[in-house]
Amino acid sequence: MTKSAVIIVGAGHAGFQLAASLRQNGFAERIALINDEGHLPYQRPPLSKAYLKGTGGPDSLMFRPSKFYQDNTIELTTDRAIAIDRVARKVELASGALLDYGHLVFATGARNRLLDIPNAELESVRYLRTLDESEALRQVITPGKRVVVIGAGFIGLEFAATARAKGLEVDVVELATRVMARAVTAEISEFSQSRHTAAGIRIHLGVQVTGIEADGAKVVGVSLSNGTHIPTDLVVVGVGVLPNVELAAGAGLPVASGIIVDEYLATADPHVSAIGDCALYTSKRFGGSLRLESVQNATDHARCVASRLTGKTEVYDGMPWFWSDQGPDKLQMAGLTTGYDRVVVRGDRAQGQFSAFCYKGDRLLGIESVNRAGDHMFGRRLLGAGGSITPEQAADPSFDLKSALR
Repeated sequence: MTKSAVIIVGAGHAGFQLAASLRQNGFAERIALINDEGHLPYQRPPLSKAYLKGTGGPDSLMFRPSKFYQDNTIELTTDRAIAIDRVARKVELASGALLDYGHLVFATGARNRLLDIPNAELESVRYLRTLDESEALRQVITPGKRVVVIGAGFIGLEFAATARAKGLEVDVVELATRVMARAVTAEISEFSQSRHTAAGIRIHLGVQVTGIEADGAKVVGVSLSNGTHIPTDLVVVGVGVLPNVELAAGAGLPVASGIIVDEYLATADPHVSAIGDCALYTSKRFGGSLRLESVQNATDHARCVASRLTGKTEVYDGMPWFWSDQGPDKLQMAGLTTGYDRVVVRGDRAQGQFSAFCYKGDRLLGIESVNRAGDHMFGRRLLGAGGSITPEQAADPSFDLKSALR
């Protein structure tokens, strides 16, 4: 492999999009996409929802069939990168192979944060981030079984809603005092909790799992910090993720809560970049440093770096947006609401169609929408352009949002 090659470590949303965008931009040199999973690159969002419901096989998740990689001469390398020699510009793989690079891109993503209590290693304690994990769960979530979900974030609640729809008895345990507390406003949390509770999911807030009880190798229950005991057949853990920075750190690159990159997504080494969930990037739009976990962030990062590597260098300035499908409800978020001090609700909570417009003073920071896609798209366009509307306008149901875009 020549010194003009681009090697991409990681084949998730960021890695796949970078390889595809490089070819779309006319990059003619070698591209190697290092994939440590035994599947073609695939989409992750359906793993906790549609895929678990059994509505398709693994092929339904793939970004592209194998022919795409052949036609675009993208080398899929099923292996694991274990070391980087930045002086020689080589990547060492677990197989012993050495790959030369002209530019190296870390798209290493993140991994599940593991539960650290006794019996957490038992087979019936599961996680949900990879296709293999989702496939294994799909085989065991059968009607009548009991499951305890640890963590009421997006993944935990998505799984809980799916499991309940399949006929399982579901308990969700969350240390915070409301669901999705780190990600959304109290208005959205309260609505979401009411919907899950109405579906028959039992939610335990302000407590933590202190023990997993077993009969031999079989999980039979969990104990909570308030003394509650919950019988169960299965435990699913969704307590967050950790960015995969170890390979970069081992290569002597600066890392913190992610691989540190500048506003162009370049590391301290001009021949190395980092994108997606693993990247802690300098944000011109928001100031300071951000590390975001979303499909939008991963794919937009990839397009930005692909442009730079093909001659068009631009500051990364993406507007973040997110979504979560929980049962019949679609939650969509545009912008970042950190530091908000006022929430204006637009729409009808009773009908399950409303948005929370989040303000700091009179400045709109972001919009969280439930089953109200028009508000979400409005927020993406308005905030992306640096615009705002007043709290009074947001509160007025007769105010035409489209007029603010004009």
